Amino acid sequence: MVATGTTALLNPPLPERVKRMEVTAEGGVRFSDRVVLPYQPFIGTIGTSPEIEAIYSLMPDYHGGNMDLPDVAPDSVIYLPVNAPGALLYLGDCHAAQGDGELCGVAVEHPTTTTVQVDLIKRWTIQWPRLENKTFYMTIGSGRPMEDAARIAYRELVRWLAAEFSFEELDAYLLLTQCGRVRLGNMVDPKYTLGASISKAITGAPA
Repeated sequence: MVATGTTALLNPPLPERVKRMEVTAEGGVRFSDRVVLPYQPFIGTIGTSPEIEAIYSLMPDYHGGNMDLPDVAPDSVIYLPVNAPGALLYLGDCHAAQGDGELCGVAVEHPTTTTVQVDLIKRWTIQWPRLENKTFYMTIGSGRPMEDAARIAYRELVRWLAAEFSFEELDAYLLLTQCGRVRLGNMVDPKYTLGASISKAITGAPA
């Protein structure tokens, strides 16, 4: 971390280090001679235009952005709000592997050829990104402090359960207290990103 006027540190900045790794789908991510990580590619940055703000792609928020959430992976569906004409979808920052939080600020960055299918769901309004895969539903919040990101994510999941899965809102709130799961996307960007999820089996939805 680089010291700034508001991030006061006693220690000097860490030295810069460049690490090259061999990445293949078959062989995984060769971190070193003794450590090989599984190849788990995902899109670090994906979003639509915000409504009126001027933003840069590093900033995650209600429109998506640089969320660095490993669940934005092959065979997942991400739902993004449309805030401007044409949506203006953008994506990039693809990773071959990353732990929760993207601790030092970079994952295993690698170039990709990414194929996505884009569909417009008419007459369906969401305020924050959502994600679905074979096993769970997830809502995604970004903010600072980290508690705010968690509150956003869980609030949106409560609303999703109430609106589309026949749960009374307070019952959904109590249910998620018992079985909700939180996934940490990034904790190094201007805002932190967390995903709150629930197993499809618990909602009664088909997997």
